[in-house]
Amino acid sequence: MEIKEIEKLLTSRNIQYEVIQQDKPILSALDAEGYYPVEKSAPTFVLQTENGLIGCMVSLQNGRLDFDKLKQVFGFSKLKMADRKKIKSQTGYDVGAIPLVGLHLPCIFDRKLLKHDFVYGGTGNELFTLKIAPSELLKVNEVIGIFD
Repeated sequence: MEIKEIEKLLTSRNIQYEVIQQDKPILSALDAEGYYPVEKSAPTFVLQTENGLIGCMVSLQNGRLDFDKLKQVFGFSKLKMADRKKIKSQTGYDVGAIPLVGLHLPCIFDRKLLKHDFVYGGTGNELFTLKIAPSELLKVNEVIGIFD
């Protein structure tokens, strides 16, 4: 999904957002320093389950993902980070540029994101960042579960 398609999707659903352009790629939260509050970063990871790929929108404040806990919460028997090549072939996106919206995968969502007025995350293009209210992410993504 291109930036214009993401903007069209969000606008059509009356969602307030901002696309921020930066002069250097943001591939990790550390790259974001100086562009937006890093503690409000909301990276999207792609995980492999026994049922296929899912997205995982997580608060940077969550630390490392606890796969055993997530398996238990959501009833997965298999859960791990997906292979980079598989992510690219199935979503069209590179790791580090996974979008917060328009991923076209079922997603799990970190409740800690809701503590922020806005969060910042990927657009599919590492030179652009999406600023959006976390509650709006629940409206425009296929969220299959929320975790703490």
